[in-house]
Amino acid sequence: MVTKALRREKIKFRVRKKIAGTAQRPRLSVFRSNSDIYVQLIDDDNAKTLASASSRDKDIAAQKVTKSEQGKLVGGAIARKAVELGLKDVVFDRGGYLYHGRVKAVADGAREGGLKF
Repeated sequence: MVTKALRREKIKFRVRKKIAGTAQRPRLSVFRSNSDIYVQLIDDDNAKTLASASSRDKDIAAQKVTKSEQGKLVGGAIARKAVELGLKDVVFDRGGYLYHGRVKAVADGAREGGLKF
């Protein structure tokens, strides 16, 4: 029996074969739980996380907004951290999730913050 989680894992592995992050163009990886959303900038060549942001960060968690609006705030936060590191180009990794709702909101917030996919 193919569950939703197993289907997502298969999609995630299929996508990871094609995309990889470097120090100059890291992978913007998205993980979504039922209540929160997490993003990381990952350099796959050196297996290092360069920056991360989530809806559990104090400044974002303090705001009472919808989950999609949280996603947009998280996207903006990771974009600010990336610009501080001198990064503008990233590879977007939706992590096997469909590109709508919170995942799309993260991408929109990161684009508004100055990142290019």
